[in-house]
Amino acid sequence: MTTKLILYIITVPLSIWALDSININGLFKINRIFQARLLYFMVSFGLAYLFTNFLYDFANNCQIIK
Repeated sequence: MTTKLILYIITVPLSIWALDSININGLFKINRIFQARLLYFMVSFGLAYLFTNFLYDFANNCQIIK
């Protein structure tokens, strides 16, 4: 469990940084700032979850982590 926690700590900022390069201002209605930020963080946490599980499963299948 500690390994996954460390991976989450690494991948959440990486996913937020990666999503920061996308201009999503045109997708949202005017004056819907809170909803846009909430969706932004939900997508970034979902991306971090998927990437963490991929890295963890890949490491387990390659016998790197025991």
